[in-house]
Amino acid sequence: MKTRTLFIIACLGILAGVASVIIYNEKIKPEHPLTVSYNPYEKGIYATGIVESHQPTGQNVNIYPQVSGEITAVFAREGEHLKRGEPILKLDDSIQKELVAKDAAQIRYQQASLINLRQQLEKTRKSYLIDTKSVSKNALDNAINAVRIQIENVQIAKKQYAADLALLDKYTVRAPIDGVILRVGVAVGDYGSPLGRFDTYTQAMLPVIEMGITKPFLEVRCFIDEILVPTLPSSSHLEATMFVRGISNRGIPLEFIKIQPYLIPNIQLSNERTERVDVRVLPVIFKFTKPEDINIFPGQLVDIYIKGKK
Repeated sequence: MKTRTLFIIACLGILAGVASVIIYNEKIKPEHPLTVSYNPYEKGIYATGIVESHQPTGQNVNIYPQVSGEITAVFAREGEHLKRGEPILKLDDSIQKELVAKDAAQIRYQQASLINLRQQLEKTRKSYLIDTKSVSKNALDNAINAVRIQIENVQIAKKQYAADLALLDKYTVRAPIDGVILRVGVAVGDYGSPLGRFDTYTQAMLPVIEMGITKPFLEVRCFIDEILVPTLPSSSHLEATMFVRGISNRGIPLEFIKIQPYLIPNIQLSNERTERVDVRVLPVIFKFTKPEDINIFPGQLVDIYIKGKK
């Protein structure tokens, strides 16, 4: 009995040893080392940049409704290309439609009153011409003035109708440019106003719609630390390369557009709000042709290297 027990224990030990050899001799594939962008210039200036749409100012077009109300319809989707004037969304315009209908009725009423006053004036004038004693000169003058006043009332009613009709059109938000919808921040049932829309996550008021131009160029706005500004070369010889984060071995050449010659407080592009030092930066704007094989979108953070002075 003891021999059998020892034999079982020995077999279990052998099996445990074989399992240990198999497990611990398994080759673990090492992870790829973290790739970082490299400086392609001997004296390169590093800056963080943010990709933007190709606009005269380099920024996206932020769209706010000119009136307030509940969103009743959203016509455009993110990524959709629109022509200028095409509708994007619509706010509740039921009350404004009633005002326009009231103005139209007011025009009809004023026009009917004008017809009635003109008929009275014609009768008064004929009576005066037949017999000057039948109607006083004062009554004739009053009838003439009443018609003149009523003509002005009709014009006022028409202008009020035109103003309310123009305001009714403001309840439909339209594309101000030919471009692509970058972000739609509202849905049916949300509330939109000239202040924008309330964002649940950032607890801030943001644009209702953002549009931009993404073809054939995109722009990148980089911010150069004020300490590095003196090392910038002349703007006529500004050369730079952009690296997309995650692809360190692929540099995208940039074409210089302009320098905004005013240093501004450092912008926390990553939405961090822990900056305690007043660091000022110089905005520099470049443009580039979007590569077909790399996904680059407005709002994306990138690394920029600018060739410094020799």
